[in-house]
Amino acid sequence: MEETLAALDALVKAGKVRHIGLSNETAWGLSAFLAASEKGIGPRVASVQNAFSLVNRTYETGLAEFHLREDVGLLAYSPLAKGSLTGKYLDGALTARARKTLFNRTQRYEKTGTEEAVRAYVALARELGLTPAQLALAFVTSRPFVTSNIIGATTLTQLEEDLGSLDVTLTPEIEDRIDALHQLHGTPAP
Repeated sequence: MEETLAALDALVKAGKVRHIGLSNETAWGLSAFLAASEKGIGPRVASVQNAFSLVNRTYETGLAEFHLREDVGLLAYSPLAKGSLTGKYLDGALTARARKTLFNRTQRYEKTGTEEAVRAYVALARELGLTPAQLALAFVTSRPFVTSNIIGATTLTQLEEDLGSLDVTLTPEIEDRIDALHQLHGTPAP
């Protein structure tokens, strides 16, 4: 870690990098990086890029506290669980251009209990008059520790739908409904 920070420090001092962040990091790892920078070894970590979604809320367990106490934010990737939270893969459905078809890298979102959780969130979104993507993205964006919600879209229609999530307000009642589903389904896709 200290060797990595020293290399990154040279890039910061050269003006090639403004701030540094970590990816797929744990609370212990972030603590160690912060401790090293406090000792004067390299720059201070500004962010962590980890997966975070309705079906993967592990960030909340230990890392979210760093935002409040240490001003380290989350760059949330895979907020749609590689498309799973849109509902497009329910009941084994696949299309020719889907990520799951093209890259076969969605195993995290195929674990026991994930489809049931996705089905519940999709149903909630539809009941609220939202698309499943809008509910999932609005949830991630609304978390106080998220500094950036990293979205992806293959088509202009998907991009417009994703951007529409910015107009969604999660009321306390909706938050309660989401929390109730989380209590029931947990984090099936860590």
